[in-house]
Amino acid sequence: MHKIQVLSDIHLVPEGRRIIGIDPVERVRLALDHCARVHPDLDRILFLGDLAHHGAPEEYARLRDLLADQRVPVTYLLGNHDRREAFRAVFPQAPVDPAGFVQSVTELGRWRLIALDTLDGPPYGARNHAGRLCPARLDWLRRQLEAGRDRPTLLALHHPVAPTGFPAMDAYALRDPGRLLAILDDHPQVRHLLIGHIHRTISGSVRGHSYTVFKSTAHQMPMDLVGDDEHASTREPGAYGLVLLGAEVVVHTEDFEIAQSSAGRDDG
Repeated sequence: MHKIQVLSDIHLVPEGRRIIGIDPVERVRLALDHCARVHPDLDRILFLGDLAHHGAPEEYARLRDLLADQRVPVTYLLGNHDRREAFRAVFPQAPVDPAGFVQSVTELGRWRLIALDTLDGPPYGARNHAGRLCPARLDWLRRQLEAGRDRPTLLALHHPVAPTGFPAMDAYALRDPGRLLAILDDHPQVRHLLIGHIHRTISGSVRGHSYTVFKSTAHQMPMDLVGDDEHASTREPGAYGLVLLGAEVVVHTEDFEIAQSSAGRDDG
């Protein structure tokens, strides 16, 4: 059995700043500490993008400092709030592909974790909150999947590949997802997709491909399936994901703030 902690949309800000009254750095610290305490056998930590709220070097530096004593290996993805050049300047050791995209393949026993960069922004184009997969990234993914057809695989990416029911956020999902889905159709070893961006816990499937969307560790998207304000946020508790890899894949969501404040016994 292998365990992956998934942290999505952590949105770190400069020291002294908050988002709707929330300290994102403290939330990440709580999430990491809680998971380390409850799951000391953790194999990997996966960040699903939007590491920094403004993509500023000082925000990435705060993440670097948070992880300074971290012994569990970390996989990074970027989201629409991130800046590749700023991230890479602070995390020069983070794996990138030959074209400079922040994407990688991790071996976890017989399983493989593929992290796919969907950021549409500099230096490869103007910044856009919707996701994009250029031919180079699609070709890279195809090659990685061809190299492991006999290996069960997780695919992690920031942007959703199908509508989630939130009009405000669905407008900024992955553009032209059919190209990605066509690759997945040809590679059935991809067992599950791990996705961020929406700031809510969502599960579903598209063309037979199952996925989980994870809440933010910081602020959440209100449960409003009618409104069109993509900036709407609520102070619901933060959460992280826990992925279990054995014969199959199991995904849990841990509302770590609630868990820390309400642990007890039911002796009934």
